[in-house]
Amino acid sequence: MRRKYGIAGVLISAMLALAACGGGGTGNAGNPLDTTSAAPSGSASGGGGKAVVGSFDFDESVLLGSIYAQALEAKGVQVEEKPRIGSREAVYDQVKSGGLTIVPEYNGNLLAFVDQQNTAATTDEVNAALKEKLPAELEVLDSSPAEDKDSLSIAKDTQTKQSLNTMEDLAKVSKTMTVGGPPEFKKRWEARFKEVYGIEFKEWKPTGPTTADAIKDGSIQVGNVFTTDPKMTANNLVPLQDPKNIFPAQNVTPLLNKAGATDTIRTTLNSISAKLTTESLLEMMQKISVNKDEPATVAKEWLTSNGLA
Repeated sequence: MRRKYGIAGVLISAMLALAACGGGGTGNAGNPLDTTSAAPSGSASGGGGKAVVGSFDFDESVLLGSIYAQALEAKGVQVEEKPRIGSREAVYDQVKSGGLTIVPEYNGNLLAFVDQQNTAATTDEVNAALKEKLPAELEVLDSSPAEDKDSLSIAKDTQTKQSLNTMEDLAKVSKTMTVGGPPEFKKRWEARFKEVYGIEFKEWKPTGPTTADAIKDGSIQVGNVFTTDPKMTANNLVPLQDPKNIFPAQNVTPLLNKAGATDTIRTTLNSISAKLTTESLLEMMQKISVNKDEPATVAKEWLTSNGLA
């Protein structure tokens, strides 16, 4: 009996030694005794992976999320879309927890969310600050040139008649003007406008989503309109230049949960950012807002025309 157990021990030792030698192979092929599973396809170890792409509750974010999702699917990534989740508070927490893998973000607003006191203004400054301030679970990829940025905008006729091109020019006549914007606009910006440019308005009106129309009909002379709002073109509005960068950069920038990202995901999203411009974003938003095209259809057209799908 002792002899039989001794032989069995030798055999087991030999099998374990063979298993150890096979550990340098790829996958399980070199070791039939290895019952450990491979890394999950969505892990950062490589491969196409899986991704859950979310978006905020407005059309432009849904469009960008669809661009990301369709491009990733074309590269073999298994994608689930979760559009129109809600505000940044809800979306950010889901990316941090891993419930979402990716969301199209705006770098300046994201920085303000994670560090309200930060004064970074340019794209490079904002992104450098984000890399310091984001928690370890999160990362931002390359920013695109495309920006959906705050602006003080005026009617083209007003620009021509009063020779207004910059916010510095506006400061000379702002006391005769009424400005409109979101309900929180005055609280956020009144002191800052005065401090940086010496801008003081006669009156502030909470015009909200009707701001661009209010500039057109003359009920306000200046308004807080985003640069990719289709009404910027439709209403013949002009954003005033901001040479002192009071409005921080708002480049479209992918925000990722690191644990769910693969090299394929990172490379694909960076390729999108390299080709996405403010002009192309504005053109796509006009198709959605004016022509009533579906965001997914517009996203597919843009990806195809840029060789990304």
